[in-house]
Amino acid sequence: MRVALGIEYNGSAYCGWQYQDHSPSVQACVEKALAHVANHEIRVICAGRTDTGVHAYSQVVHFDTTAERSEHSWAFGANTRLPGDVSVLWACHVDESFHARFSATSRLYRYVIINRDIRPGLLKDRVSWEYRPLDLNRMQRAARYLTGEHDFSSYRAVACQASSPVRILKKLEVSQSGELIVLDLEANGFLHHMVRNIAGVLLAIGAGEAEPIWAQQVLQSRDRTKGGVTAPPHGLYFVGVRYPDEFKLPSLLPTVPVW
Repeated sequence: MRVALGIEYNGSAYCGWQYQDHSPSVQACVEKALAHVANHEIRVICAGRTDTGVHAYSQVVHFDTTAERSEHSWAFGANTRLPGDVSVLWACHVDESFHARFSATSRLYRYVIINRDIRPGLLKDRVSWEYRPLDLNRMQRAARYLTGEHDFSSYRAVACQASSPVRILKKLEVSQSGELIVLDLEANGFLHHMVRNIAGVLLAIGAGEAEPIWAQQVLQSRDRTKGGVTAPPHGLYFVGVRYPDEFKLPSLLPTVPVW
């Protein structure tokens, strides 16, 4: 049978989602815990891989198993074997046509910046820090140039292996709550470092280094070297995934606190 899981994690201690020989990964922790419940080796497929230091509110994965367990047993059994910074939120038996990655219609990310001259202590590794005063209005104006269907070559990592740089950015909202500036993004898919490179350009514009139109100029150049610095990973969160209603999954988009 096929099982889907919703997983939240603090990515500070991990090399990212994907298994790596040299460092601990979230994937390795999850597979090890599930193998204990299933009593056989488990391999999971995720909706979207996250990089070193990136967090997740609701990562979605699926795996195939011959073990018969209740949904409650998969979730609670795995959690007894997971470290404290990784937790299975829910488990759901799904049809074999469901695929965590390929069935997704869109993915959502959030990037959180604390804007003050003193570095964060309580929120260390949970937010990105910018000491220069940021102009929210300038960042919002720049964001409007990036929504829609575009070639995002200028906003992806040089080493990105995606076959096409074209993505549909359905939403890019910039808001502020006290010292925190938040970017909320939704797209049909994201390229490697796409969110962090967008954040880097908006940060430069917010700090007055460039005009809002620069976001469009970078986009149209289709040249990564024309873009800004890649923003740090610490403030980046994989928020959730949208799937067709036919799969009848639990609510996948949690009520997200500001960080």
